[in-house]
Amino acid sequence: MDEIDALYQEVILDHYKRPRNWGAPEHCDRKADGHNPLCGDRMTVYVDLDGERIADVHVDGAGCAISVASASIMSETVKGHTVAEAQQLFDKFHAVVTGQTGADANDPALQKLAVFAGVAEYPARVKCATLAWHTVNAALSDQGDTVTTE
Repeated sequence: MDEIDALYQEVILDHYKRPRNWGAPEHCDRKADGHNPLCGDRMTVYVDLDGERIADVHVDGAGCAISVASASIMSETVKGHTVAEAQQLFDKFHAVVTGQTGADANDPALQKLAVFAGVAEYPARVKCATLAWHTVNAALSDQGDTVTTE
């Protein structure tokens, strides 16, 4: 394992063991539930908005290391961004974790999300990495239904 892979693994384990913005907040403007039936991950994403800007994001639930770490880093990354900017981040992240041609894991906008670039080599894990993103998108669009990765 090279140094970059070791660093990425360390970041993922840190966010899995000590997820940021975890737990149901006292107040939220919108929320959505997500479920990955393949591995049983379940989470609820809570969003507070200030107009079109994401003021706060919390996540609650349980899942595998990839799912929890992705939710933790997502919650840190989208805070302060507009809804449109969060969608652009998701599009870039999704392109990287699905291995799309032209996807750039070194895009500065991705910040810590680049640690999930290796997920592209494990297609079953893509659903784990993207569950929180699909769920935050549902909350932002006030969708209401449970999001599923299937």
